[in-house]
Amino acid sequence: MPELRLTNTLTGNKEVFEPRDPDRITLYVCGPTVYNLAHIGNARPVVVFDMLYRVLQLLFPSVVYARNITDIDDKIIASARERGETIDAITSEFTLKFREDVAQLNTLAPSLEPRATENIEAMQQLILRLIERNHAYTADGHVLFDVTSMEGYGALSGRNLDDMLAGARVEVADYKRNPGDFVLWKPSLADDPGWESPWGWGRPGWHLECSAMIRAHLGDAIDIHGGGRDLIFPHHENERAQSCCGYGGDFVRYWVHNAYVDMDGEKMSKSLGNVRTVRELLEVYPGEVLRFALLSTHYRSPLNFSGALLDQARNTLDAFYQALRQVETVEPVALADTETEAFAALLDDLNTPKAIAALHAASKELNKANADSLALCKGRLLANGRVLGLLERFPSDWFTQGAGDGPNAETIEALLEERLAARAARDFARADAIRNELQAAGIVLEDSADGTSWRRT
Repeated sequence: MPELRLTNTLTGNKEVFEPRDPDRITLYVCGPTVYNLAHIGNARPVVVFDMLYRVLQLLFPSVVYARNITDIDDKIIASARERGETIDAITSEFTLKFREDVAQLNTLAPSLEPRATENIEAMQQLILRLIERNHAYTADGHVLFDVTSMEGYGALSGRNLDDMLAGARVEVADYKRNPGDFVLWKPSLADDPGWESPWGWGRPGWHLECSAMIRAHLGDAIDIHGGGRDLIFPHHENERAQSCCGYGGDFVRYWVHNAYVDMDGEKMSKSLGNVRTVRELLEVYPGEVLRFALLSTHYRSPLNFSGALLDQARNTLDAFYQALRQVETVEPVALADTETEAFAALLDDLNTPKAIAALHAASKELNKANADSLALCKGRLLANGRVLGLLERFPSDWFTQGAGDGPNAETIEALLEERLAARAARDFARADAIRNELQAAGIVLEDSADGTSWRRT
């Protein structure tokens, strides 16, 4: 079997993936907190770990991929109050919109989508275990994890506990034994969402939720835990502490994190006003363009997300689909995904830039192919694209998408025939007028030796 290599955040090394059980691979990725629309930074881990999920499915007979929904959180409560709606109304709305948006990025649905509010009992059981093992304590209606009780706390993020405690500059609640202690359970006001517990009416801390859901749905320990690098500390560090101290063992074998998304060279932030939601970008670009752009940089490298990047992604996909449109009636040779150059590149720590280079090579080969090799070359381009979750549309559909109120395909084709006849009659004024008319309607013409193709902007 081919070897998959992944960079493990815990060790800092690229390692050969060796699962606990080759017949059941377990992958958990932190999902959305559903109080607002997903932005493009949220979309990067969704697409990155969709790629990993696809690769694992090609290598192993069974892959269980869990991506949670955080549907209880202070931000959700604040949003509900601001909008005068119930918590359930807020979380239901944005869970649905999240699913709709990421589906347009050609991502596969996870095997499991556990919701925090459906796993409260599992969370309370974990708290009880931590208290019994002297890793947690109660104070002022809260239950807190004692970070000094775990040997090696800080190993995932590469932080020294003594330095963290000495350098704590935030205002520390007086009920904490140590500045770094974090909340497992917090009290809720009478009119706030909450659950009965041995510690009173309250709700879970954010870090606790994922630890409990992983054990409830995947087991005491899993193969891979993924997420954005912004989650390494404190979220994943605290997850690791809770689970290792509550259940023993190493909890996660491979920690995998993607780097940040910047907008036009600046880190995305609401204060800068450069946060772009997936939904608003989908109004301008097809989801496949967003997916391609997100895969264009290696997942461990920062991604500078810009209009120029999206335009480049669209132009590249246009070129690939144009190569396929020229052979739309040719039956492709069926190639296995595991035989492609793209798959080989992804085995090396999800090297998507190298996989995309394989697409370019296959497209170039198809454009130069003779009649005898067209079917094989087409099959190679499609198979490489399929591995990446790309090039799965009919070329004619790709170029005619987004018609809106513009001319339909039949009208455009009729105008192209008229333009061709005008050029043959050397009536260049009429030919140019037709081009300008189409351009004004958002139709771009591309003349080549093989004729004229068109696409919508």
